[in-house]
Amino acid sequence: MFFAPPPELTAEVFAEIPEELRPEAGSDWAAVQHPGKKFRAFLEGPSFDRDGNLYCVDICHGRILKCDPAGQFSVVTQYDGEPNGLKIHKDGRIFIADHAHGIMVMDPVTGKVEPFLTRPGLERFHGVNDLHFASNGDLYFTDQGQSGLHAPYGRLYRLSAAGQLNCLIDNIPSPNGLVLNETESQLYLAVTRMNAVWRVRFLPGGQTVAKSGTFIQLSGGLAGPDGLALGEGGELVIGHMGLGTVWVMSRLGEPMFRIRSPRGILTANCAFGGPEGRDLYITEAETSSILRVRLPFRGARMFAHQD
Repeated sequence: MFFAPPPELTAEVFAEIPEELRPEAGSDWAAVQHPGKKFRAFLEGPSFDRDGNLYCVDICHGRILKCDPAGQFSVVTQYDGEPNGLKIHKDGRIFIADHAHGIMVMDPVTGKVEPFLTRPGLERFHGVNDLHFASNGDLYFTDQGQSGLHAPYGRLYRLSAAGQLNCLIDNIPSPNGLVLNETESQLYLAVTRMNAVWRVRFLPGGQTVAKSGTFIQLSGGLAGPDGLALGEGGELVIGHMGLGTVWVMSRLGEPMFRIRSPRGILTANCAFGGPEGRDLYITEAETSSILRVRLPFRGARMFAHQD
């Protein structure tokens, strides 16, 4: 099915990693994932704390960064890992999806990073990518590794607040960003190498997956959908990596807006913030920048997981 082109918005550059924060050493991760490219920081995982600070990860150089409301960056910590996604727990701890190690946790005061879930059943993950908290404290996360259409072994996990780990799906060709819908009855899942967003449906109780399928099929770009965010009316915000675009879809899957990057095409992840929760902040990895655009709706359940 085809739709008319949606109205276009152009984001502005809110902040950029300064040259003095460029690490001298190269990155093994970048050498494999983006051969020949050098990044000051490969930014993903934007998440706001209650003081309006934007935390994000630099997967290239194993750093957790903080951008204050004035757009000034600082390094919170650097460790031997590949942090790929980040979310803030209601108790203030910062949870990290680390591609090299698994699920890690960081103390925002000391910057200390420790293992949280790294070898379930003494087995390693393929390479975890992103994570999302439900309102009841359950943690959903993706295990992407190097999966794709050639090897659809990516997995979607749910770790209950009580500590029970369940693999919900184990045959995904590159699972990436994820977000629950407004009623938490289903989960949107970016499947990067398939260039699609899946709708994962739950049976009552949220323990079992059933009748899941494609929510929206995208095309183009150098990769596909990466990070996801949700609007207060169920709008789905999709960072399209390699297209320099963030799509806004209605809860029925109809295009509402196309947000263009003013520079760089690696539009990865996004998060709502600002005084009214209507500003969308976008990590653009090619230029190590944070972009910003005002939308006509708020983000869904702002800080609900921190209540």
